[in-house]
Amino acid sequence: MLDEGVASASEETRARAVESLGLLVKNDRARKLAESTLKDQDPSVRAAAATALGQIGLKAATAALTSALHDTEAGVVFASASSLLQLGDATAYRVYYAVLTGERKTGEPLLESQLKMLKDPEALARIGFEQGIGFIPFGGIGLTVFKSFRADNVSPVRAAAAQRLAKDPDPASGRALATATTDEKWLVRASAVSAVAARGDRALVSAVVPRLDDENETVRFNAAAAIVRLESGPPR
Repeated sequence: MLDEGVASASEETRARAVESLGLLVKNDRARKLAESTLKDQDPSVRAAAATALGQIGLKAATAALTSALHDTEAGVVFASASSLLQLGDATAYRVYYAVLTGERKTGEPLLESQLKMLKDPEALARIGFEQGIGFIPFGGIGLTVFKSFRADNVSPVRAAAAQRLAKDPDPASGRALATATTDEKWLVRASAVSAVAARGDRALVSAVVPRLDDENETVRFNAAAAIVRLESGPPR
């Protein structure tokens, strides 16, 4: 039934069948079937395949997902990056870095077409709308973001990117987060401060201190908590 669904002439049916493959954890046949649809003509099917591969959880899918990062559709790129992180592959961080900063990490082979897409406010807004609540960056302000989601679809995507970079060991990501604490959007500032706290790098305290006087209450509270966490050292 799944084989037939993936081979259907209906794009919607193919996408639904591929999504269901994600239930087959550690199943190599499901992995191969999902990988075969990463080249589907419909971007929603490709995005579903990328998501399913992360849920299946087999590292053998890493190469196919890495190739999918060069897809021309932003939704597919994001789904692939998310699944790569699930599989423990740090390649995904370059996508989140590009989304947060609008720039490429030195020497990393993101296509120019992707960089253009990730700098495009309309493209980012489309990603945010399509991904919906899945891109709400952290629970404390989730409801606030959800209520204002239609008014600002770009900030939740960039805020989520900041959260993902919290675990990237590359110092370039630490510097990007420090810069993002001064972003014009409060949600991005709040998320960047939260990510700095989660990163646990005391060298970034100086970037957080000015946010104690931020105009936004959530940013101020996050800054206070981040400073306490960073000054207290790693949890015991």
